Amino acid sequence: MADLARPDEKGRLAIVAGWGHLPLYLAQAARASGEDPVIIALSDEADQDFADFETLQVGVGDLAGIERFLREKRVGRVVMSGAVRRRPEWRDIRPTIKTLIRVPAVVRTLMSGGDDTVLQMVIRLFEGMGCRVIGAHDIAPNLLARTGALTEANPSADDLRDIEEGIKAARALGELDIGQGAVSVGGRVVALEGVEGTDRMLDRVAALREEGRISRRRRGVLVKLCKPQQDIRADLPAIGISTVAHAARAGLAGIAVEAGRALVLDEQAVIAAAADAGVFVCGIDTRLPKEGL
Repeated sequence: MADLARPDEKGRLAIVAGWGHLPLYLAQAARASGEDPVIIALSDEADQDFADFETLQVGVGDLAGIERFLREKRVGRVVMSGAVRRRPEWRDIRPTIKTLIRVPAVVRTLMSGGDDTVLQMVIRLFEGMGCRVIGAHDIAPNLLARTGALTEANPSADDLRDIEEGIKAARALGELDIGQGAVSVGGRVVALEGVEGTDRMLDRVAALREEGRISRRRRGVLVKLCKPQQDIRADLPAIGISTVAHAARAGLAGIAVEAGRALVLDEQAVIAAAADAGVFVCGIDTRLPKEGL
């Protein structure tokens, strides 16, 4: 008989749900493949309707409550998905017995560490609870961006130059563990993604255009890449129809994401939205020479 005191490593799948559509996509994909997933919906973050799934609503710092739920539901695998827009306050962290002696390090990391550092800490915490952490692409591999143009529209020579500059900027940004996206217009980087996220960065670009600080004659490209040091089990770059809408509002010609290391949520809807907006979407292989995608 399985030990009730420990999660079953071959047991159920738990989806840790932050903000955005990805957690629901993963839950539906897991169910379609025969899984019976449970949802750990982070309070004040998760914004989707998980009424069709067994769900725990819990604060992001309630480690003890999360571990108790994992044990009760015999969870063996965990996938982290969706954005966490606010870090927990130290007073909100409820440690497990195993993490009590590590509380100062946990609090320090969760409150002041870079995104990748925080994700590494969270992965270790779940592994300490006896669970195996897997990536979103392990649940829904069809979400991974393909190499080449997803849309009928292809990037022009000017767009390829913007993609090249955007790759350089996104890599440098990732090395600093700050963000995953950059916008290049006319071969010049005009915006870098910070804690505000991609959509708000694109809103800044739109505002700069309105102010005349970015040329209205040159369109530009959004580039999103994995951070060089990133563990691909968590926080893969993702785009969806909202990204397309914000890119179009910012006057951009297109969106380029890292093929095989970025997620395209509801690809057919993204392609349709991009066609309506006159925006291209492509997957880029950053190992290729600059003339290729």
